[in-house]
Amino acid sequence: MNIAVAMPWRPRPGREYAYDISVAHWRRALPAAPVIDVDTGDEPFNSAACRNAGVRRAARSGADVVVIADADTLVEEGPLHNAIEGAAGSGLVHLPYTEYRSLDADGSAQHRAGAALSDCSALTVPGACSGVYVTTPATWWAHGGQDERFRGWGFEDAAWEAAHTTLLGAPPVRHEGRVYALHHPPGAKEGLQYEANAALCYRYHQAASDPGAMRALVEEREASCSPPRP
Repeated sequence: MNIAVAMPWRPRPGREYAYDISVAHWRRALPAAPVIDVDTGDEPFNSAACRNAGVRRAARSGADVVVIADADTLVEEGPLHNAIEGAAGSGLVHLPYTEYRSLDADGSAQHRAGAALSDCSALTVPGACSGVYVTTPATWWAHGGQDERFRGWGFEDAAWEAAHTTLLGAPPVRHEGRVYALHHPPGAKEGLQYEANAALCYRYHQAASDPGAMRALVEEREASCSPPRP
């Protein structure tokens, strides 16, 4: 099985250390897998577009399974390998965690000083569905990938989960374990773009459990993103 790691990434102050730790983490966890940095050049940074582009690039490289990983998020290896095996044949995206821990500044400093991630100061984020996704290219596109109209911070992951559950008939498969997000300056959670993201996510939640409405929403976004991105 060929595996690739696709990592949305643009150098930004306060985030470089997390990127370096993340790349080293993936090279230990999946030494045979290339780590593909992805930046679509959008302003502001577009995580959804980068994830979609990462799946395309990984597929062109011959990957059977793609691990889409934020450039600040580390995963326990047992759940990761379970997710890779499961995603290869299930037709669903797999999440290699049941608990998402967001390390605060103290927690990240503790980890950099040598503390185990499980011992570092962190906030548990209930219901998190981002950070690390494990999928085949076919599964990712079967429910449309992620909506590239989400820009800047927020909501693309919640909308994606609604589309996955509605169009594939089940939520993403979770594997018992944890992921750990390293601390960095937070994105802006206010302003016109943030409000637009929230409004678009609301439309996804309104379409949840209605495959026809959800498919129409996916087709609408695909038309708005033409021509297809590389």
